[in-house]
Amino acid sequence: MRVLILGVNGFIGNSLTWHILNTHDWEVYGMDMATTKLEHCLGHPRFHFFEGDITINKEWIAYHVRKCDVVVPLVAIATPALYVKDPIRVYELDFEANMEIVRQCVKYQKRLVFPSTSELYGMCPDKEFDEYTSNLVLGPIPKQRWIYSCIKQLLDRVIYAYGATRDLDYTLFRPFNFVGPKLDDINEPKEGSSRVVTQFLHNVIHGRPIKLVDGGRQRRSFTFIDDGVDAITRMIENKDGCASKKIFNVGNPAMDFSVRELAEMLLDLVSKYPGYKNIKKKIPLEDVSSAEYYGSAYQDVTHRVPSIKEAQKHLGWKPKTDLRTALKLTLDYHLLHKDYELNKMQTR
Repeated sequence: MRVLILGVNGFIGNSLTWHILNTHDWEVYGMDMATTKLEHCLGHPRFHFFEGDITINKEWIAYHVRKCDVVVPLVAIATPALYVKDPIRVYELDFEANMEIVRQCVKYQKRLVFPSTSELYGMCPDKEFDEYTSNLVLGPIPKQRWIYSCIKQLLDRVIYAYGATRDLDYTLFRPFNFVGPKLDDINEPKEGSSRVVTQFLHNVIHGRPIKLVDGGRQRRSFTFIDDGVDAITRMIENKDGCASKKIFNVGNPAMDFSVRELAEMLLDLVSKYPGYKNIKKKIPLEDVSSAEYYGSAYQDVTHRVPSIKEAQKHLGWKPKTDLRTALKLTLDYHLLHKDYELNKMQTR
Protein backbone atom coordinates (compact mmCIF):
# COMPACT_ATOMS: atom_id res chain seq x y z
CA MET A 1 0.00 0.00 0.00
CA ARG A 2 1.13 3.55 -0.73
CA VAL A 3 -0.02 6.19 1.75
CA LEU A 4 0.17 9.94 1.16
CA ILE A 5 0.38 11.97 4.40
CA LEU A 6 0.16 15.76 4.09
CA GLY A 7 1.37 17.53 7.22
CA VAL A 8 3.69 14.61 7.90
CA ASN A 9 5.87 16.61 10.34
CA GLY A 10 2.93 17.47 12.58
CA PHE A 11 2.04 15.85 15.89
CA ILE A 12 -0.20 13.17 14.40
CA GLY A 13 1.68 12.96 11.10
CA ASN A 14 5.13 12.12 12.46
CA SER A 15 3.78 9.60 14.97
CA LEU A 16 1.58 7.95 12.34
CA THR A 17 4.50 7.70 9.90
CA TRP A 18 6.83 6.16 12.49
CA HIS A 19 4.15 3.68 13.51
CA ILE A 20 3.42 2.64 9.91
CA LEU A 21 7.10 2.17 9.05
CA ASN A 22 7.59 -0.10 12.06
CA THR A 23 4.40 -2.16 11.92
CA HIS A 24 3.53 -2.44 8.21
CA ASP A 25 5.29 -2.80 4.87
CA TRP A 26 3.55 0.24 3.34
CA GLU A 27 5.27 3.04 1.45
CA VAL A 28 4.73 6.51 2.95
CA TYR A 29 4.93 9.68 0.86
CA GLY A 30 4.94 12.77 3.05
CA MET A 31 4.86 16.52 2.54
CA ASP A 32 5.48 19.26 5.08
CA MET A 33 7.38 22.51 5.48
CA ALA A 34 9.90 21.11 7.98
CA THR A 35 11.40 17.84 9.27
CA THR A 36 11.92 18.72 12.94
CA LYS A 37 9.90 15.74 14.22
CA LEU A 38 10.91 13.22 11.57
CA GLU A 39 14.48 12.43 12.60
CA HIS A 40 13.81 8.68 12.88
CA CYS A 41 11.86 8.48 9.63
CA LEU A 42 14.23 10.33 7.31
CA GLY A 43 16.42 7.92 5.39
CA HIS A 44 14.04 5.00 5.84
CA PRO A 45 13.76 3.16 2.50
CA ARG A 46 9.95 3.27 2.57
CA PHE A 47 9.62 6.93 3.54
CA HIS A 48 9.69 9.54 0.80
CA PHE A 49 9.68 13.16 2.01
CA PHE A 50 9.04 16.32 0.03
CA GLU A 51 9.46 19.75 1.60
CA GLY A 52 6.55 21.85 0.44
CA ASP A 53 3.37 23.81 1.16
CA ILE A 54 -0.04 22.38 0.22
CA THR A 55 -1.18 25.82 -0.96
CA ILE A 56 1.78 26.11 -3.38
CA ASN A 57 2.97 22.65 -4.45
CA LYS A 58 -0.31 21.59 -6.01
CA GLU A 59 1.19 19.65 -8.93
CA TRP A 60 3.22 17.46 -6.54
CA ILE A 61 0.06 16.76 -4.54
CA ALA A 62 -2.03 15.96 -7.62
CA TYR A 63 0.63 13.55 -8.90
CA HIS A 64 0.88 11.75 -5.55
CA VAL A 65 -2.87 11.55 -5.05
CA ARG A 66 -2.95 9.65 -8.36
CA LYS A 67 0.05 7.55 -7.36
CA CYS A 68 -1.02 6.55 -3.84
CA ASP A 69 -3.80 4.32 -2.55
CA VAL A 70 -4.79 6.26 0.57
CA VAL A 71 -4.64 10.01 1.22
CA VAL A 72 -4.40 11.40 4.78
CA PRO A 73 -4.51 15.24 4.78
CA LEU A 74 -3.39 16.45 8.22
CA VAL A 75 -2.67 20.12 7.44
CA ALA A 76 -4.78 22.56 9.46
CA ILE A 77 -4.61 25.43 11.91
CA ALA A 78 -5.96 23.96 15.16
CA THR A 79 -5.29 26.54 17.88
CA PRO A 80 -8.19 28.50 19.43
CA ALA A 81 -6.24 31.77 19.63
CA LEU A 82 -5.94 31.86 15.84
CA TYR A 83 -9.64 31.09 15.36
CA VAL A 84 -10.25 34.40 17.13
CA LYS A 85 -7.31 36.45 15.83
CA ASP A 86 -7.06 35.32 12.20
CA PRO A 87 -10.26 33.50 11.16
CA ILE A 88 -9.78 34.18 7.43
CA ARG A 89 -6.38 32.48 7.48
CA VAL A 90 -7.98 29.52 9.26
CA TYR A 91 -10.71 29.35 6.60
CA GLU A 92 -8.32 29.59 3.65
CA LEU A 93 -6.04 26.79 4.86
CA ASP A 94 -8.41 24.53 6.74
CA PHE A 95 -11.27 24.67 4.24
CA GLU A 96 -10.18 25.91 0.82
CA ALA A 97 -6.81 24.12 0.64
CA ASN A 98 -8.22 20.86 1.99
CA MET A 99 -11.28 21.00 -0.26
CA GLU A 100 -8.98 20.85 -3.30
CA ILE A 101 -7.45 17.65 -1.98
CA VAL A 102 -10.88 16.14 -1.30
CA ARG A 103 -11.93 16.87 -4.90
CA GLN A 104 -8.80 15.17 -6.22
CA CYS A 105 -9.60 12.06 -4.20
CA VAL A 106 -13.05 12.09 -5.80
CA LYS A 107 -11.60 12.63 -9.29
CA TYR A 108 -9.07 9.82 -9.04
CA GLN A 109 -11.24 7.56 -6.84
CA LYS A 110 -8.69 7.37 -4.03
CA ARG A 111 -9.46 6.38 -0.49
CA LEU A 112 -9.56 9.37 1.87
CA VAL A 113 -8.89 9.17 5.63
CA PHE A 114 -9.75 12.64 6.82
CA PRO A 115 -9.31 14.32 10.24
CA SER A 116 -12.49 15.82 11.55
CA THR A 117 -12.40 17.17 15.12
CA SER A 118 -14.03 16.80 18.53
CA GLU A 119 -14.61 20.58 18.29
CA LEU A 120 -17.33 19.80 15.78
CA TYR A 121 -19.73 18.78 18.57
CA GLY A 122 -19.47 22.30 20.00
CA MET A 123 -21.76 22.84 22.97
CA CYS A 124 -23.69 19.60 22.49
CA PRO A 125 -25.45 18.77 25.79
CA ASP A 126 -25.11 14.98 25.42
CA LYS A 127 -23.18 13.23 28.17
CA GLU A 128 -21.20 11.34 25.51
CA PHE A 129 -20.87 12.51 21.91
CA ASP A 130 -22.10 10.03 19.32
CA GLU A 131 -20.91 10.27 15.72
CA TYR A 132 -24.34 9.58 14.22
CA THR A 133 -26.91 10.92 16.69
CA SER A 134 -25.43 13.87 18.62
CA ASN A 135 -26.49 17.35 17.56
CA LEU A 136 -23.70 19.73 16.55
CA VAL A 137 -24.28 22.93 18.52
CA LEU A 138 -22.27 26.06 17.72
CA GLY A 139 -22.40 29.59 19.11
CA PRO A 140 -23.38 32.86 17.41
CA ILE A 141 -21.48 34.29 14.44
CA PRO A 142 -19.54 36.97 16.42
CA LYS A 143 -18.01 34.18 18.52
CA GLN A 144 -15.38 33.40 15.90
CA ARG A 145 -13.93 30.61 17.99
CA TRP A 146 -16.46 28.44 16.14
CA ILE A 147 -15.10 29.03 12.64
CA TYR A 148 -12.80 26.01 12.91
CA SER A 149 -15.60 23.74 14.11
CA CYS A 150 -17.92 25.03 11.38
CA ILE A 151 -15.26 24.46 8.70
CA LYS A 152 -14.70 20.90 9.85
CA GLN A 153 -18.44 20.24 9.99
CA LEU A 154 -18.89 21.46 6.43
CA LEU A 155 -15.95 19.35 5.23
CA ASP A 156 -17.49 16.32 6.95
CA ARG A 157 -20.80 16.97 5.24
CA VAL A 158 -19.23 17.45 1.80
CA ILE A 159 -17.09 14.31 2.14
CA TYR A 160 -20.13 12.34 3.30
CA ALA A 161 -22.10 13.67 0.31
CA TYR A 162 -19.32 12.67 -2.10
CA GLY A 163 -19.47 9.21 -0.60
CA ALA A 164 -23.21 9.05 -1.13
CA THR A 165 -23.32 10.54 -4.64
CA ARG A 166 -19.89 9.85 -6.19
CA ASP A 167 -18.92 6.70 -4.29
CA LEU A 168 -15.90 8.31 -2.56
CA ASP A 169 -14.34 5.77 -0.20
CA TYR A 170 -13.72 7.83 2.95
CA THR A 171 -13.24 7.57 6.70
CA LEU A 172 -13.73 10.55 9.00
CA PHE A 173 -12.01 10.48 12.39
CA ARG A 174 -12.47 12.89 15.28
CA PRO A 175 -9.50 13.15 17.66
CA PHE A 176 -10.24 14.01 21.29
CA ASN A 177 -7.36 15.98 22.84
CA PHE A 178 -4.39 13.88 21.75
CA VAL A 179 -1.34 14.33 24.03
CA GLY A 180 2.17 12.92 24.07
CA PRO A 181 5.80 13.55 23.10
CA LYS A 182 6.33 16.05 20.24
CA LEU A 183 2.93 17.67 20.72
CA ASP A 184 4.44 21.14 20.19
CA ASP A 185 7.75 22.89 20.79
CA ILE A 186 7.71 23.60 24.53
CA ASN A 187 10.45 26.21 24.17
CA GLU A 188 8.33 28.58 22.12
CA PRO A 189 6.47 31.08 24.33
CA LYS A 190 3.02 31.07 22.69
CA GLU A 191 0.68 31.93 25.55
CA GLY A 192 -2.83 31.44 24.20
CA SER A 193 -1.70 29.76 20.97
CA SER A 194 -0.24 26.40 22.02
CA ARG A 195 -2.20 23.36 23.08
CA VAL A 196 -2.89 23.07 26.77
CA VAL A 197 -0.30 20.45 27.85
CA THR A 198 2.43 22.22 25.88
CA GLN A 199 1.55 25.62 27.33
CA PHE A 200 1.41 24.34 30.90
CA LEU A 201 4.74 22.53 30.58
CA HIS A 202 6.37 25.57 28.99
CA ASN A 203 5.22 27.74 31.89
CA VAL A 204 6.46 25.24 34.47
CA ILE A 205 9.92 24.94 32.91
CA HIS A 206 10.27 28.72 32.65
CA GLY A 207 8.94 29.41 36.15
CA ARG A 208 5.77 31.15 35.03
CA PRO A 209 2.27 30.84 36.51
CA ILE A 210 -0.13 28.38 34.93
CA LYS A 211 -3.12 30.36 33.71
CA LEU A 212 -6.45 28.59 34.01
CA VAL A 213 -9.04 30.02 31.64
CA ASP A 214 -12.30 30.58 33.53
CA GLY A 215 -10.81 28.68 36.47
CA GLY A 216 -10.02 25.54 34.46
CA ARG A 217 -13.50 24.14 35.08
CA GLN A 218 -13.93 22.92 31.49
CA ARG A 219 -13.43 19.19 31.08
CA ARG A 220 -11.66 17.27 28.33
CA SER A 221 -11.06 13.60 27.51
CA PHE A 222 -7.33 13.21 26.92
CA THR A 223 -6.00 10.54 24.56
CA PHE A 224 -2.42 9.31 24.29
CA ILE A 225 -0.98 9.74 20.80
CA ASP A 226 0.00 6.06 20.44
CA ASP A 227 -3.59 4.99 21.09
CA GLY A 228 -4.86 7.51 18.56
CA VAL A 229 -2.36 6.47 15.91
CA ASP A 230 -3.28 2.82 16.42
CA ALA A 231 -6.89 3.67 15.59
CA ILE A 232 -5.96 5.73 12.51
CA THR A 233 -3.70 2.95 11.22
CA ARG A 234 -6.60 0.50 11.46
CA MET A 235 -8.70 2.92 9.40
CA ILE A 236 -6.00 3.12 6.73
CA GLU A 237 -5.61 -0.65 6.68
CA ASN A 238 -9.41 -1.00 6.37
CA LYS A 239 -9.59 -4.77 6.76
CA ASP A 240 -12.64 -6.13 4.94
CA GLY A 241 -13.84 -2.56 4.42
CA CYS A 242 -14.39 -2.11 8.17
CA ALA A 243 -13.74 1.66 8.02
CA SER A 244 -15.17 2.55 4.62
CA LYS A 245 -17.74 5.37 4.65
CA LYS A 246 -17.72 5.53 8.44
CA ILE A 247 -17.14 8.18 11.10
CA PHE A 248 -15.14 7.44 14.25
CA ASN A 249 -14.51 9.25 17.49
CA VAL A 250 -10.94 8.58 18.61
CA GLY A 251 -10.70 9.33 22.29
CA ASN A 252 -10.56 7.95 25.80
CA PRO A 253 -13.84 8.48 27.68
CA ALA A 254 -12.25 7.12 30.87
CA MET A 255 -9.72 9.97 30.90
CA ASP A 256 -12.20 12.79 31.49
CA PHE A 257 -10.49 15.52 33.57
CA SER A 258 -10.96 19.21 34.18
CA VAL A 259 -8.18 21.49 32.93
CA ARG A 260 -7.46 22.39 36.57
CA GLU A 261 -7.04 18.69 37.42
CA LEU A 262 -4.69 18.38 34.44
CA ALA A 263 -2.56 21.26 35.73
CA GLU A 264 -2.42 19.78 39.24
CA MET A 265 -1.46 16.34 37.90
CA LEU A 266 1.23 17.84 35.69
CA LEU A 267 2.77 19.79 38.59
CA ASP A 268 2.73 16.68 40.76
CA LEU A 269 4.50 14.64 38.10
CA VAL A 270 7.08 17.34 37.30
CA SER A 271 7.98 17.60 41.00
CA LYS A 272 9.41 14.07 40.84
CA TYR A 273 12.06 15.01 38.23
CA PRO A 274 15.58 16.16 39.13
CA GLY A 275 15.70 19.89 39.74
CA TYR A 276 11.93 20.30 40.10
CA LYS A 277 11.33 19.00 43.65
CA ASN A 278 9.73 22.21 44.96
CA ILE A 279 7.98 23.20 41.75
CA LYS A 280 4.47 23.00 43.24
CA LYS A 281 5.37 25.79 45.68
CA LYS A 282 6.96 27.94 42.97
CA ILE A 283 4.35 27.76 40.21
CA PRO A 284 0.96 29.26 41.12
CA LEU A 285 -2.30 28.45 39.37
CA GLU A 286 -3.88 31.73 38.25
CA ASP A 287 -7.48 32.12 37.14
CA VAL A 288 -8.01 34.27 34.05
CA SER A 289 -11.17 35.03 32.10
CA SER A 290 -11.54 33.63 28.59
CA ALA A 291 -12.14 37.16 27.27
CA GLU A 292 -8.84 38.31 28.74
CA TYR A 293 -6.92 35.26 27.55
CA TYR A 294 -8.38 34.73 24.07
CA GLY A 295 -10.48 37.81 23.37
CA SER A 296 -14.19 38.58 23.32
CA ALA A 297 -14.82 36.36 20.27
CA TYR A 298 -14.01 33.23 22.29
CA GLN A 299 -16.58 30.82 23.69
CA ASP A 300 -15.78 27.62 25.55
CA VAL A 301 -17.08 24.08 25.86
CA THR A 302 -17.93 22.66 29.28
CA HIS A 303 -17.24 19.01 28.50
CA ARG A 304 -16.07 16.78 25.66
CA VAL A 305 -16.49 13.03 26.18
CA PRO A 306 -16.60 10.64 23.20
CA SER A 307 -18.63 7.55 22.66
CA ILE A 308 -16.19 5.06 21.12
CA LYS A 309 -18.68 2.27 20.41
CA GLU A 310 -18.20 2.65 16.64
CA ALA A 311 -14.41 2.27 16.87
CA GLN A 312 -14.76 -0.71 19.21
CA LYS A 313 -17.32 -2.40 16.96
CA HIS A 314 -15.76 -1.84 13.53
CA LEU A 315 -12.04 -1.38 14.23
CA GLY A 316 -11.66 -3.61 17.28
CA TRP A 317 -9.97 -0.64 18.93
CA LYS A 318 -9.94 0.80 22.41
CA PRO A 319 -7.48 3.12 24.18
CA LYS A 320 -5.00 1.58 26.60
CA THR A 321 -3.10 4.49 28.18
CA ASP A 322 -4.22 6.47 31.23
CA LEU A 323 -3.53 10.19 31.47
CA ARG A 324 -0.89 9.93 34.18
CA THR A 325 1.14 7.50 32.06
CA ALA A 326 0.69 9.69 28.96
CA LEU A 327 1.95 12.75 30.82
CA LYS A 328 4.85 10.80 32.35
CA LEU A 329 6.02 9.66 28.89
CA THR A 330 5.69 13.22 27.62
CA LEU A 331 7.73 14.58 30.53
CA ASP A 332 10.41 11.89 30.08
CA TYR A 333 10.82 13.04 26.49
CA HIS A 334 11.09 16.74 27.33
CA LEU A 335 12.78 16.73 30.76
CA LEU A 336 15.00 13.65 30.56
CA HIS A 337 15.46 13.86 26.77
CA LYS A 338 14.63 10.20 26.39
CA ASP A 339 14.39 9.02 22.80
CA TYR A 340 10.76 7.95 22.93
CA GLU A 341 10.62 6.28 19.50
CA LEU A 342 13.75 4.18 20.03
CA ASN A 343 12.73 3.22 23.57
CA LYS A 344 9.42 2.03 22.20
CA MET A 345 11.13 -0.08 19.56
CA GLN A 346 13.48 -1.63 22.13
CA THR A 347 10.64 -2.63 24.44
CA ARG A 348 8.31 -3.94 21.74
